[in-house]
Amino acid sequence: MRRRKRTAALTGLAAACAVAIVVVSSGSAWSFDGPQFTNVATANTKSTGYAPASKLSVELRQVVVAQGSTKMENSSALTSYYGYDNDVLNSAGQPQMVPTPPNTSVEATKTEPDKNAYLVFKHSLPGADPNFYYGTHFLFQGHEGGAGGFSYITRINLDADAAHRVTLLATKDSGGANLSTIDGVTWDPWAKRLLFTTEEADVTGVYQATPGYPSTVDDLSGFFGDVADEGIQNDSDGNLWISEDASGPTKGSTTAKVPNSFIYRFVPKHPDNLKRGKLQVLQVLNGQGNPITKASQTPLNSPDQLALHTYGNVFNTKWITIHDTAVDGTTPFDANALATAANGTPFKRPENAQFRPGVGFREYFFDETGDTNATSPENDSAGGWDSVFKLTQNSPSSNSGKLTIFYKGDEVHAGFDNVTFLSKNLVTFVEDAGDTLHAQRNALDSGYILDVTKDYSNPANQPVRWLAEGRDASATLDSANDGFGVNEGDNEITGVHVSNGDPSIGGILGAQVPKLFHDFWRWFYTQQHGDNPTYEVIPAN
Repeated sequence: MRRRKRTAALTGLAAACAVAIVVVSSGSAWSFDGPQFTNVATANTKSTGYAPASKLSVELRQVVVAQGSTKMENSSALTSYYGYDNDVLNSAGQPQMVPTPPNTSVEATKTEPDKNAYLVFKHSLPGADPNFYYGTHFLFQGHEGGAGGFSYITRINLDADAAHRVTLLATKDSGGANLSTIDGVTWDPWAKRLLFTTEEADVTGVYQATPGYPSTVDDLSGFFGDVADEGIQNDSDGNLWISEDASGPTKGSTTAKVPNSFIYRFVPKHPDNLKRGKLQVLQVLNGQGNPITKASQTPLNSPDQLALHTYGNVFNTKWITIHDTAVDGTTPFDANALATAANGTPFKRPENAQFRPGVGFREYFFDETGDTNATSPENDSAGGWDSVFKLTQNSPSSNSGKLTIFYKGDEVHAGFDNVTFLSKNLVTFVEDAGDTLHAQRNALDSGYILDVTKDYSNPANQPVRWLAEGRDASATLDSANDGFGVNEGDNEITGVHVSNGDPSIGGILGAQVPKLFHDFWRWFYTQQHGDNPTYEVIPAN
């Protein structure tokens, strides 16, 4: 390797460590329960041509670690930049990032980097340049959008210089098929693979990928099913917990949606081999001991839905096996259809989830994004705004548990999507309310902190807004022009992620209590759509 480049990378690593040291002495106020942040009073408003800056708690600021226009160190026919495909090029052969004359009605597809996974390895990982030292700190993501429905996997090399900042890891799986658009990601320390989920129904549900370059990517749809998956998370026994994000049909002529998304658990025969095992679906029993099903929640404001979304109610749960590779083989299958037939309990898009840290993987919090429309007649009563549920089990492998609603949203706090714990008791949920609800409530998305020890049935207890997301000019143009046919509109908060990067079994999210801004715990998120920047959140001082 060339000493000059190695020195540059090590300098970057030293700078990162210096930031961490400064944080310990001058970070945000810290208590046993974690950092304390000042509430941002209001969300940013939405209006034509208006591109406001984001507002953060006074204790916080953010820095860009990569953005859509960051050129990758390597490229493919599909893409050459972190957040843009090569489907629409200008006269210089560069992606048309912003519509300009004479192409005022077209722009390149924005690939929407989604969830993030931060990992720190003992030794550097290989990249596209065999002579460059890439350091040991990395941020991985799949991309949710893509020309032709195709996607790719990227790695942000946090210790590297600008020319080596982003590596394109893969655009195809090991069978040569193009990657489907990707949503969620986590690291499996037993398999030593990144796990990526896709939100497109009837295509690959889960990929596993090696973290080095080039990445070997395997399609796991014969084991996890073809389903619109999003959140994915390990537990301490090596099981994988997965949230489905599949919108159901509307209820009659209303904007309320039939719950159509399940919580799954994959139980591998051996944790280091995800190609053998059982897929299970969560079943919730109502007060009469009957399963709460898709059929029982199809009527508008059905009794089962109303009960699920009532503070104080406690429901028994159990896991139902819907596919076993030892019996059913490894042919790809429709997990949603099997879950429905087995009387699993669907929710209104439970996109993401995490285990509460420091409690032995016995408490699992998952959100329900809801209907994302202010006119839904189920907003206040049956999860239309959004909801957060708490599933409690004696152990992560238990076959039974208890479910309660932890938080019911409202118009101000709606469309919860990504989630990460900031400490043992503090958890942040971020909004993906969408352009329609943004306009209806005249408010863009926000990020909120909730305290899991508080009773949110008491109106005096309210979430703390740490981020009032703005809207960059590119997203503002997209919102005004229906994304030019290939892109989304307003910016969205996604990929919120707090980790110390520990790739071992002991580093699974939920195993250690985060000490945000201390002991090398770091906080990332992506402002999806528009310019697609990925940020690191750091203390203001």
